[in-house]
Amino acid sequence: MDGNGATPEQDWADLEQQVRAWIDDDPDRDTADELRALLELADRDPQGLTDDADPTPQQQLTLQTRRAARDELADRFSGLLQFGTAGLRGRLGGGPHRMNRAVVIRAASGIADYLLGELDGVSPAPVVVVGYDARHKSHDFALDTAAVLTAVGIDVRLMPGPLPTPVLAFAVRHLDADAGIMVTASHNPPQDNGYKVYLGGRVVTDAGQGAQIVAPVDEAIAHEIARVPSVASVPRAANGWTVLDQGIVDAYVRAVVALADPADRAAAAGLRIVLTPLHGVGGAVAARVLAEAGFTDVLVVPEQAEPDGDFPSVAFPNPEEPGAIDLALGLASDERADLVLALDPDADRCAAAVQDLRARFHRGPDTAAAEGWRMLHGDETGALLGSEVADRLAASEGPLDPGARFASSIVSSRLLARIAGSAGIEHSQTLTGFKWISRVDGLVFGYEEALGYCVDPAHVRDKDGISAALLVAGAAARLKAQGHTVFWVLDNLARTHGLHLSDQVSARFADLDQIGATVDRIRSGPPATIGGSPVTEVVDLAAGTDDDRGGLPATDGLRLLTQDGTRVVVRPSGTEPKVKCYLEVIEPVDPDADHDAVTQARRNARHRLDAVASDMRAALGI
Repeated sequence: MDGNGATPEQDWADLEQQVRAWIDDDPDRDTADELRALLELADRDPQGLTDDADPTPQQQLTLQTRRAARDELADRFSGLLQFGTAGLRGRLGGGPHRMNRAVVIRAASGIADYLLGELDGVSPAPVVVVGYDARHKSHDFALDTAAVLTAVGIDVRLMPGPLPTPVLAFAVRHLDADAGIMVTASHNPPQDNGYKVYLGGRVVTDAGQGAQIVAPVDEAIAHEIARVPSVASVPRAANGWTVLDQGIVDAYVRAVVALADPADRAAAAGLRIVLTPLHGVGGAVAARVLAEAGFTDVLVVPEQAEPDGDFPSVAFPNPEEPGAIDLALGLASDERADLVLALDPDADRCAAAVQDLRARFHRGPDTAAAEGWRMLHGDETGALLGSEVADRLAASEGPLDPGARFASSIVSSRLLARIAGSAGIEHSQTLTGFKWISRVDGLVFGYEEALGYCVDPAHVRDKDGISAALLVAGAAARLKAQGHTVFWVLDNLARTHGLHLSDQVSARFADLDQIGATVDRIRSGPPATIGGSPVTEVVDLAAGTDDDRGGLPATDGLRLLTQDGTRVVVRPSGTEPKVKCYLEVIEPVDPDADHDAVTQARRNARHRLDAVASDMRAALGI
């Protein structure tokens, strides 16, 4: 018996009843059949098995199959997939704890009720833009969403095809919509899908207009979703929504291309770029943006050019993952390119890779990496773009807006704050996630180290890999024309502000309870030294902060500082079963240091960072 006095047979009978009720309410034959097949396996009886006899191998196999099927169903019915500030995200499949049409219809109904409540008595009807990528079921989920919202009188504008998330975020502001819904799982594995929600128009009118939702809106929507009794109870229209034409894409492209500096156009033609969308939906739009900005020598990785929900050439469709951009680096090496730009599948993140002659090695296989090709760390690209935006603001006519701000997350490098300070620009530190960065008052540039950059908050109040790619390409073209590379900028930043080097270590857990336990263990017994330097400050972020680095609301995590300026932030991942440690060291560099001295400073910083990483792996128990 369990703690409630129920036997396993009673537990199974209750679960079986839930599964059959869900199947009867499931609008998707595929997921209903999937659940029926699991029920059949879960109901199998080992023929001839008696209590007083050991099971035969065949009977043992039947028992194992039955147990696995029941465990799978128990997981699928462990509760409704949680709706939070990231919307919905989870594995595709039947059942309430998976992404499927039944869950999406309930979510759309909850969002509709929330919007109608917020705009009760306001005319005209709420306007919602719905977008989707090319993942499995994305189009179906978008159509279900449109059908649910339209049925209750909401004015729905459906995007004209599978498009990047930044185009949807742009459309929310461009069309002055009250909300936007994007069906995507971003850079998750192919078996996942998800649902992002933006608010704007008449619902959010402050600096967060057009940004993703934050608390308490997520709780309010989740409350409405929980009130939906069944899919059958949710009305769905057969038609009545508007399918936008390509004009919305044209408007987005015009807005992004307008960011290009006309003075860089001549140099743009001299830059050879390799572009990969990693089988996602950003390739065509990014290639068009680059072409219209004057980048005529762009090679798209052929194996990854077309949208494909199976992501066949990568183990994990995230530019940060090992091997994800190897095909792009190989093509860049073969074609003597100057720059690699990699977008994640929904194109809201951008990775940049260049040839760093200091990173070449001559032992081991002859690869692009051996030739020095490497991806810039997100903090390096963030510093490059921050410097670019600061220079543009300084060169613009008229006085600098006193409210202009840069913003970066608590786990991103401290270098951006120094770049902002030297340019007379305010800097804000936020919690992780662009839902926080994008709603900073006066934002002109924001980034987080996980390859997310917002370079045009007036049009896209979110991270945008395509506009970031354009600005990186513009800087690279201009620097090449001057006989430099992006490392010339990064070295100069090191001379001015010290060499900031960052990295990350993480521990993955199968038992989710171990995530909180690991953070609590470090909280109760933090290391006395990190990387050989005494720990001088331990800040429990769960209590919030109010200091000269900027006040932050409470979040689970710790910030540790050492005597030599090393910083470590420990926190549970918001999207993966991991505890992550974000590491940063600052190596002093003389303002007049030559190339060799800066190179040595980079080696010193790497040595220090490796020692910090080793200590934090020990603290994590890995």
